[in-house]
Amino acid sequence: MNGVRTHDTVLDTTAALARELSDPTRLAALQLLTAEGQHTQAQLADAVRVSAPRMGNHLARLRDAGLVEVTHEGRHALYRSARDDLGAVLATLTRFVHGESFTRSPSRADLAHTCYDHTAGRLGVTIFATLVARDALSSVHEHVDLGPNERVFQGFGVDPSTVDAGRRKLAAACLDRSHRLPHLGGALGAAVLSSLEREKLVERVPDSRELTITKAGRRRLPALLPGWAP
Repeated sequence: MNGVRTHDTVLDTTAALARELSDPTRLAALQLLTAEGQHTQAQLADAVRVSAPRMGNHLARLRDAGLVEVTHEGRHALYRSARDDLGAVLATLTRFVHGESFTRSPSRADLAHTCYDHTAGRLGVTIFATLVARDALSSVHEHVDLGPNERVFQGFGVDPSTVDAGRRKLAAACLDRSHRLPHLGGALGAAVLSSLEREKLVERVPDSRELTITKAGRRRLPALLPGWAP
């Protein structure tokens, strides 16, 4: 009987975890925390594009489930993943759900889309690879720092010295789901996407994560990204 009760407990715990991961907002918040480290409630809400009160409700559920922890520094509440192995669990789920798409022909969304508040898809992967190749970034495994050639960012309309990361990582290597290669996350990744939109090189598709590369983008991006051909 003890074996049956233990088995039932494991099933109940697994089902409870699945319920928390089944909500897109909670799943997005967990993915961001495991990829980029601790965030405030407001930062998570901005990145996931929900209201701060709604994000607060989701974070409360994740705390109750033991999936996130919170610490306080002054007036700031900082949320982080409560388990070091949670990122691996989320990555495995992503590979399982999206595995078939890795072998299909790329769609328009694979060309360029958003990942929270930064650029993903082939465009995002190419931007990251270009910044590393030109020594604007130094990337070792998942650790990313500014490189000695920061002026390369100027071509993307970004001055790293003016980017206020706050309590967020300045730069992060976020694994792209469709290409299994990193794209640029963190505050710098958000700044690059904002600049691409401001310069009207890309435009968001309403009610979608897809980005459309504009006529201006098709003209200017090849000069910034060697070998780029949308």
